[in-house]
Amino acid sequence: MLLTGCAADNKNRAEGTAADSADLDAAARSWGVAPELVYVTKVSGFTVFQESVGVYGDDEFVVAYRSEKGAAEFGLFVDRKTLTAENCPKQPMVEGSVERVTCEQDGDAWYRKTDDHHEYAVPDNGVVIRLSADTDEVDRTVLRKAAEAAHRPDDAELAALLPATNGVDT
Repeated sequence: MLLTGCAADNKNRAEGTAADSADLDAAARSWGVAPELVYVTKVSGFTVFQESVGVYGDDEFVVAYRSEKGAAEFGLFVDRKTLTAENCPKQPMVEGSVERVTCEQDGDAWYRKTDDHHEYAVPDNGVVIRLSADTDEVDRTVLRKAAEAAHRPDDAELAALLPATNGVDT
């Protein structure tokens, strides 16, 4: 399988109709992450799980996407790590895990797998965007589509990450 669209146009992934920088900075600060780590994706049948948005580990950005029709979900993680052919199998997919990781280059991305977990990892402008799920919940095609669609949020996408204020300014 060749992943041609995943990072074929990194310029569009990071630029374009990105959210207002002041709004993005404020949201990122409230989550405890750097604004350049905030990414989103779009996959038919999945929506943002707002309660999941925030920091993972020390400074990694995370957001979960849940299936509209069931319990399936995948996570989008963004960090400042690098991923190469040499270090790909050495980096655990789940923090603290010692499971063996296999890596397959797929276009500009890496498809990584353990016995029960898999992910697409996409290097982009100094960060790595990871779309990760249990293998029995979300198939590779869905993760691939999520990886291809990962991008910086526009104003509407940023608003979808934020908790509803019920008309009250915070």
